[in-house]
Amino acid sequence: MSQAFMREGDDQSLEDIAPSLGALIVFLTRENNGIRISERSCTTSRDGKQIHVMSNGMSYTKNDGGKWKVF
Repeated sequence: MSQAFMREGDDQSLEDIAPSLGALIVFLTRENNGIRISERSCTTSRDGKQIHVMSNGMSYTKNDGGKWKVF
C-alpha cells in the first residue's frame, strides 16, 4: 500500500517495534525524516536495565514486557 493512502494514526509507535537495537535505530531514523539516528552510549540502570543514549538526545530502555520506552 502506498504511504499516500495511509491514514493518520496508522504509523508504528515506539511500543510496536521489535525489541532489538537495530529496530529502534530504523524506527527513530524513519521518525527523523530519514536522518540517521545512532547510539551514542549505553549504560545500565540501578535495576540492571540497559539504557541506550541516542543521537537524537533521548534515552531509551525496554519495559518488563520487552517493549521500548523513553527513559
